[in-house]
Amino acid sequence: MKSLLAAVSALALTASPAQADAISDTITRDLPGLMEIYRDFHANPELSFQEVRSAARLAAEARKVGFEVTEKVGKTGVVAVMRNGAGPVVLIRADMDGLPVIEQTGLAYASKARGTSTAGVESGIVHACGHDTHMTAWIEVARLMATNRKMWSGTLVMVGQPAEEVGLGARAMLADGLYTRFPKPDYAIAFHDSGDLAGGVIGTLPGYSFANVDSVDLTVRGLGGHGAYPQTTKDPIVLASAIVTRLQTLVSREMSPFEPSVVTVGSFHAGAKHNIIPDEAQLQLTVRSYGDAHRQRLLDGIARIAKGEGIAAGLPEERMPTMLVREPHTRATWNTPDFTRRIHALLAQKLGTGRVVETTPTMAGEDFGEFGLADSANIQTTILWVGARRAEELEKARKEGTALPSLHSPFFAPEADKVIAAGAEALVVSALDLMQKK
Repeated sequence: MKSLLAAVSALALTASPAQADAISDTITRDLPGLMEIYRDFHANPELSFQEVRSAARLAAEARKVGFEVTEKVGKTGVVAVMRNGAGPVVLIRADMDGLPVIEQTGLAYASKARGTSTAGVESGIVHACGHDTHMTAWIEVARLMATNRKMWSGTLVMVGQPAEEVGLGARAMLADGLYTRFPKPDYAIAFHDSGDLAGGVIGTLPGYSFANVDSVDLTVRGLGGHGAYPQTTKDPIVLASAIVTRLQTLVSREMSPFEPSVVTVGSFHAGAKHNIIPDEAQLQLTVRSYGDAHRQRLLDGIARIAKGEGIAAGLPEERMPTMLVREPHTRATWNTPDFTRRIHALLAQKLGTGRVVETTPTMAGEDFGEFGLADSANIQTTILWVGARRAEELEKARKEGTALPSLHSPFFAPEADKVIAAGAEALVVSALDLMQKK
């Protein structure tokens, strides 16, 4: 193992430190203009599969610097290709969609946008997950790679991906021919901003980094009636409550402590009046796991518990709870281990060991993993974390034991300049190393 890691490290540390310094200096000079682009993205977010304005900006910026650009891939996706001689194909992705949340950051450029999702829900929209920083860094990466073509050889594929927030965008682009209409990558890289790391710090993680995400609907049927005569009914609220309680043992008593698992009941709807016992209750669950077998054990356990509680309540077979697992689910993101270690060693050497750390897995979902799962034997992938929190805020929260607004919070406001600068630098340094001229 030591010899393997040594070989990986040696392979990674081939680019010139002077090149990394020049890249950093250029990004610093470009940052005022990049922040104007960021503020425009932030003030004008768009919901999943509606990223028309954002996609047009990415496409225009890529065309300016010489990329071959195709729009409307996977509905609203952008693919920009630069061929620069023989060498590997490297894919760099940024996601584009905002969230159906009303912004409450108080920023001068806060979003006032509103829209209606594909599910028909009207709401405010905000980039509460940092995709505005991802797109801005993507633009700088495209500019820097085009400007420095003499330093690399191969094919660069820049992807602006829609609908990450609903876990459908990567699959939509792949289904629309991402790997048949365009060069298929040898490597795929992306980054996501992090509310747990200080601004500009890079986090890496070999192996699983994001979880399987399943949305599960349980319909719990009973026999309704007058609230004054419960003995004449089969109360679905009591039955559903028993199911909710029993589900808590699925993780705590059936899964190994070394297998991260989450089963959360996020919605419980039943009844319409004080004195009426309804006919049914509706539960909505989010289920998080790693690995196919692990996922299946959780889903099978939910079905077993729901039926078991139905039997305990004396329901006839035709009134047993029913379960719907919504598809497609978001599959876990796997960072190719040796490739991720190579990128970690490279960035630590170029950016400084104090700026590059190994992080822990999250139970959040991210569909970037689809780009590797489409051909896991031949495509090496990794997604980096880039710190988005002011260091003093993190230290103050740690000392006081308080929680800071997380990603998806209406109050979340990243240290955008540091995210953009560090994200762009990490991606450019990685791409130049992967595509270095022999």
